[in-house]
Amino acid sequence: MDVGYNPHNYQVFNGQELKPNHITSKPSVHIGGDDMRSFYTIIMTDPDAPGPSDPYLREHLHWIVTDIPGTTDATFGREIVSYEKPNPVIGIHRYVFLLFKQRARQSVRPPGSRDRFNTRVFSRENDLGLPVAAKYFHAQRENAPRRR
Repeated sequence: MDVGYNPHNYQVFNGQELKPNHITSKPSVHIGGDDMRSFYTIIMTDPDAPGPSDPYLREHLHWIVTDIPGTTDATFGREIVSYEKPNPVIGIHRYVFLLFKQRARQSVRPPGSRDRFNTRVFSRENDLGLPVAAKYFHAQRENAPRRR
């Protein structure tokens, strides 16, 4: 799985920091996979909401796209939760992309809420199993001090 933010062509590499003004529009996500007969779901969450020192809202859901054919990208899938740009207010947040291989097409149902989303429960309820790929990056408020 490759994740990038356009128009600046920022590729997501695990652990890197991206500025919130570079990640305002939905990313491009290219799916590897076996062939076009396999379908995938991508989930993007923030496990640090509202802040890393007290993440009582974890996880906050930012995006879900399902029914993505293997060897294509997220634009070929079905967006069941629209992209919500990251807006870290307190501290350095992690933003995680998880890719799941679906057992069947059109088998994933949208969750009830973005707040207090639980990827494990969602995966179990939709028979997704374990992730087949993952990427994450960090982001913090633009004018935040540069310390951890």
